[in-house]
Amino acid sequence: MSDHEPLIAPSLLAIMQCPACTGDLSERLEDPALVCGSCGRAYAVRDGIPNMLIDEAALPSND
Repeated sequence: MSDHEPLIAPSLLAIMQCPACTGDLSERLEDPALVCGSCGRAYAVRDGIPNMLIDEAALPSND
């Protein structure tokens, strides 16, 4: 069991998909965001509201 407050209600996160590729999303707590497991885009979460605009998503770095 996790000891953090979820960014998004688990029931909502379970049905959300990446708008760019329809991949599954997971929470990133540091620098709060929803991150796509398929394409790696990170959608910022501010005040409990995810910004799901593709053009404003952070792209994965190629380190």
